[in-house]
Amino acid sequence: MILLQLSSAQGPDECCLAVKKALDRLIQEAGQQDVALSLLETEPGRYPNTFRSVLVSLDGSNAIALSECWCGTLQWICSSPYRPHHGRKNWYVGVGRFMADEQVQSDEIRFETLRSSGPGGQHVNKTDSAVRATHLASGISVKVQSERSQHANKRLARLLIAWRLEQQQQDASAVLKSERRLFHHQIERGNPRRTFTGMAFTQR
Repeated sequence: MILLQLSSAQGPDECCLAVKKALDRLIQEAGQQDVALSLLETEPGRYPNTFRSVLVSLDGSNAIALSECWCGTLQWICSSPYRPHHGRKNWYVGVGRFMADEQVQSDEIRFETLRSSGPGGQHVNKTDSAVRATHLASGISVKVQSERSQHANKRLARLLIAWRLEQQQQDASAVLKSERRLFHHQIERGNPRRTFTGMAFTQR
């Protein structure tokens, strides 16, 4: 299982729209390649149906290959739908990948099972498939109910905790904070991994 973060990298509203369009394209490609995709976290943009960042999980035999097609910088060439007379037509999105050993620190995590909530009809409330996982040392806690089975939700919870632990360690280190740029500021605008054009988000 892999985590992918799509980020507007503090860019303008057009970059937030590009994140949404990239997410839609990623969902489409995941379906074509038999990769299970779950949307885990979103940070909305200023305009409806846009995102500053999204976090998704990918699972399946083709997950690594799919993620490699997306990691890095995405370029979107399109006139601004928000500022018709704006001269800029190049917008950028950053995609970062996180992979971890799912067995690492399993003995340091306490799992609780609970009933899923939210959309999904009657089925979602019939099984105790949702999982709340707490990392005992740090207190980091996540609730996962995106997968149908308890086992799959536990796998995803371990990965989420490992991801948040890494973020916490990076933020806690003043040396690292001064010597490296955070992912949201890391976009390399001169060498995009993939380029898309127009409102239809067509790949070049």
